Amino acid sequence: MTKITTEHLARNACVYIRQSTADQLAHNHESRRRQYGLVDRAKQLGWSNVEVIDDDLGRSGGGIARPGFERLLATICDGRVGAVLAIEASRLARNGRDWHTLIEFCGLVGTLIVDEDGIYDPRHPNDRLLLGMKGTMSELELSMFRHRSQEALKQKARRGALVLGVAAGYVKIGRDRIEKNPDKRVQDALQLVFTKFAELQSARQVHIWLREEGIELPVKSRQGEAHGVVWRLPAYNIVHNILTNPIYAGAYAFGRTTSRVSVKGGRKHVRRGVQKPMAEWDVLIKDHHAAYITWDEFEHNLEVIANNATGMSSALARGAARKGELLLPGLLRCGHCGRKLHVHYSGKIGRYNCYGARTNHGAARCISISGLSIDAAISNEVLRVLKPLGAEAALKAIKAQSSTTTAAERQLELSLQQARYEAAHARRQYDAVDPANRLVAGELERRWNEALQAVAKLEGEIAALIARRPPPFGEPERQQLVALGADLERAWLHPAATAATRKRILRAALTEIVVRRDGAIIHAVLHWQGGDHTQLQVKQRLNAAGRHNPRIPDDTIALVRELARLMPDRQIARLLNRAGVETGHGNAWTQERVCGFRNHHDIAVFRDGEWAERGEITLEAAAKLIGVCNMTALRMLRRGDIKGRQACAGAPWVIRAEDLAGFAKGKRRKPPLTQNTTQRVLDFQ
Repeated sequence: MTKITTEHLARNACVYIRQSTADQLAHNHESRRRQYGLVDRAKQLGWSNVEVIDDDLGRSGGGIARPGFERLLATICDGRVGAVLAIEASRLARNGRDWHTLIEFCGLVGTLIVDEDGIYDPRHPNDRLLLGMKGTMSELELSMFRHRSQEALKQKARRGALVLGVAAGYVKIGRDRIEKNPDKRVQDALQLVFTKFAELQSARQVHIWLREEGIELPVKSRQGEAHGVVWRLPAYNIVHNILTNPIYAGAYAFGRTTSRVSVKGGRKHVRRGVQKPMAEWDVLIKDHHAAYITWDEFEHNLEVIANNATGMSSALARGAARKGELLLPGLLRCGHCGRKLHVHYSGKIGRYNCYGARTNHGAARCISISGLSIDAAISNEVLRVLKPLGAEAALKAIKAQSSTTTAAERQLELSLQQARYEAAHARRQYDAVDPANRLVAGELERRWNEALQAVAKLEGEIAALIARRPPPFGEPERQQLVALGADLERAWLHPAATAATRKRILRAALTEIVVRRDGAIIHAVLHWQGGDHTQLQVKQRLNAAGRHNPRIPDDTIALVRELARLMPDRQIARLLNRAGVETGHGNAWTQERVCGFRNHHDIAVFRDGEWAERGEITLEAAAKLIGVCNMTALRMLRRGDIKGRQACAGAPWVIRAEDLAGFAKGKRRKPPLTQNTTQRVLDFQ
């Protein structure tokens, strides 16, 4: 008691209260009562003013941000605290930084630290040593508890017996086993996701299709496992999680995510849920339980999703098929530098370009290929290889179209069965209650009516879906489809065949195409899905971008060659369009077409300062030099007083500076108004 002085009692006493987790806050009430009981102990020790700081309930003491602890330190530094009370050192802090900061501040202002074991004055060496040991033991205790719990979890996970929660489509049996959900509607809905992904090859497209068809997916209830699943239209992350979760491939996986710890503002910041590569998972047990897809299908789905990525970090991914008339975006890779080729459109005409070297190193682009020529050559090669499979594909299409029930109808029928069961269940509940008990009977009647309305709504949706169903193929349509299957080239060129359909066919057959240019020859190596490789040579078409029709007049080539020394490409295009000069295909000129024309004919681009290097000036500069207006200088050019040249009508006049300098020197003085020397000149004021 001698440690408590009147100076300490004149200040406030702070009772710091903390529990580490929300679970402790909800269930461990006795610990919280013990901590609040320290208020009475502070009063027994002589303090009349006791402040309770409980802002950190549900927060760990392991170094994360704690506003209550920060407020406690600020109050201590103000010199208003005589003692800090806690049931043990671990309540105040479980890391050395916070604990020793508290001891240091208390020692500076003379604040006592009180726990259930005694009273400590940080200014005394023995008490300071004891407090330091308590903080070290508290920190060590936390590390030991964490290590033991994590090792116990990993040991159980290595046996595949650690089942903390199950995904939608599975139910927990006992404490360490899972099985497929016996609900047929749940199983069919999940199987539909994998089936549509195998067809569309894009998680985003599967998500869009499910939303357009109004198909709901099962999702785990937020109220816990006992409440089963709820049905709702899927968000994208639900579809993506189903496709990438190994549980649906019958595998038990533990440690798929990790935590990243960083220091922000002097405090520990934990980022949880960081995905780890499959090779770094802590536990992976295949064939652990019943599966919806095989493990090979699961790995293929992961590969497709990774290839669909289009971010800057996905240099090896080919990306998902996008809009546009070109058929090979994402499949082409430069054989010179190994980078992906990018697509550039000028109207509907596109080209494949490798910009990697220019973007990263400032060098010239490796390769530029006409989209029309390479697309046609690759398409013909793919059609040649797939021709024997055309008839088989046609038969499968006929079989799929002749199916009486689509996937959307099947899901609606299962939903209707569930709704009818719930309506019947609501009716049985209503029949079982005493009609005179209107407090209960009224509520059960309302539930029965809602269930009947849900049944009627689903029946209407199924009827509308059946009404929109296309009629089955007749015999002429079947024969036409079989003929198209036997003649794939005819089906490929059919007006109903879209670019999206052709892209899907090419991506189903090819994994990648490596292209390399040697003069006018494009060497392509086709990598097929089965692992085979085919070499192909494609001759660059003459009418590719920059290689205009050879019928273009020679005087046009000469005109562009001269204009390129006078102005940039954009101004050249405007001048040629005003002059009525057309490209070889009869199109108007653009900056890109002028640039391609120059590159094809080896014409250098205009540079700033060329006029000065050649000693040439414009009409405006000449007029300013000789002291006349622009129109006067133009008349002098046309009369021949000044020498100059013009490439074509509307082009800028080019005047040599040395010729103009001679003209300026020989320029005569202004003659008098009259020959009479006695004539007086009147100056008007």
